[in-house]
Amino acid sequence: MRFVKVSKNMDIYAEIKKLYKQAFPANERAPFFLLMKKAGSAAADFWALYDGQKWVGIAYVIKYKQLAYLFYFAVKAEERGKGYGKMAIEALKKQFHGSRFFLALETLDKAADNYEQRVKRHSFYEKCGLSDMPYKLKEASVIYDIMGIGEAVEPEEYREMMELYVGKFLRRLIDMRIIK
Repeated sequence: MRFVKVSKNMDIYAEIKKLYKQAFPANERAPFFLLMKKAGSAAADFWALYDGQKWVGIAYVIKYKQLAYLFYFAVKAEERGKGYGKMAIEALKKQFHGSRFFLALETLDKAADNYEQRVKRHSFYEKCGLSDMPYKLKEASVIYDIMGIGEAVEPEEYREMMELYVGKFLRRLIDMRIIK
């Protein structure tokens, strides 16, 4: 699995933006311009994922001290089920070896319309070596479960990470916190 930093000059830039919009519901998407603005800084990386020369997906990671937050991860619809997701997660775990690697995912709510999809996603991350963490994560109006590798991310660490990423002003405008 090869990681290529996303830039506006890429031939597939429009496709990357399209995948992002298709893979994540509107209420879970950060503004794309903000992702691009922060990508490549000390706070975040935005990669196109390749198998050889074939583009297969995207990964966006927010970094802070010994934390690596897989903020967005998607494999192209036509490439799902071919092992690319697992290959990408394994490569990301190696990339951030020594960091506490974590992600947020939809809660396992039996009343949710996409409950089966949520169970499959949770199972996929378990198969990739991630475990449930003891807290929930609230970002804007959505509450997520947290899975990761290593010790739990503490509320203060998460607050500091997101403050560095979006700035104090935006972090105060948007409810972003870990719920114990």
